[in-house]
Amino acid sequence: MATTASAGTFSAGFDPEAIEDLLRRDLVHADQAMHHMGPILRHLLQNDDRSIFSDEIIARVRGMLADVARQLVQAMGEAAGHADAAAWAREAGPGLAEMLGASQPLLYHLHMLAVEWQLTDKLQGRLAIDPVLTPLLQDIIASPDPDLAARGMNLLAAQARFGQQVRRMQIPLAELPADLHEVALTTMKAYVAGDAAGEAASEQAELVLRQRRSVAASRLDLLDHIVKVLGADRAGALRIDHGGAALFLTALASASRLARETAIMSTTESQMPRLALSLVAAGVRRDGVVATFAALHPEIAVPSGIEGLDAERAAALLANALAGVQA
Repeated sequence: MATTASAGTFSAGFDPEAIEDLLRRDLVHADQAMHHMGPILRHLLQNDDRSIFSDEIIARVRGMLADVARQLVQAMGEAAGHADAAAWAREAGPGLAEMLGASQPLLYHLHMLAVEWQLTDKLQGRLAIDPVLTPLLQDIIASPDPDLAARGMNLLAAQARFGQQVRRMQIPLAELPADLHEVALTTMKAYVAGDAAGEAASEQAELVLRQRRSVAASRLDLLDHIVKVLGADRAGALRIDHGGAALFLTALASASRLARETAIMSTTESQMPRLALSLVAAGVRRDGVVATFAALHPEIAVPSGIEGLDAERAAALLANALAGVQA
């Protein structure tokens, strides 16, 4: 819903305080959309009302939840000595998927992975950006730094797997961030609480799953490392047509001091004020902001007074807005 004096309508003649006031109003509406997203998504996963989010997004989140549950139950089945743990997991997992869906952070993460892939797919169709081998990743793989080049090759493989997994509505447990991997393990143990055999199996499964996670470099780990190594050269990653969605989102989150999920969410239509502020906070100049908007939402104009804000002030506005949502 637009405000009476939207951030998209102010002119370059406004003073900085007026610009910030208008951006704050637009952020209020963006924050309301973020605040209500989790409960709405949980409702949609439990019902057939798909009028808010696309069928594709809902199906993928539901499928990824089921896949996480299947892996947990299969791990317990293997620990318990079931002859066909995979088949047993398919029968035993639905209740665990529902318990996992009660975790707002896990649900939000899976939702944003689905949105990230939707963005990747859109960029391929609109700008012919390869979903795996982007121009920046080609440069990284060709780097004279052997470690960076090797990590680039690993990211190439990880990004290819990510595309396949999302299309199949899957997410390996080892690909979850450490805190959400912990949520999954805690939920697994709660699922069998009170059953002595189940508790014993869950303890053994937990050891195995922790070991697998500790030796695996996830796609997100690789993206974080590469963006850190790029340092001052990460400007290329902040050009979405050069870096592609995955590196762009990681670089935007890092440079604007946002969670990666928030950076992903900022690319959606309801979050345009947040995207503009995030780009400014990341040090992107107006022409770069315009190029990003043109790539993602060519029908939406960039706030004309955004150049009146510096990076620190934009970051402060974002931080204050998120603090208000969390409160």
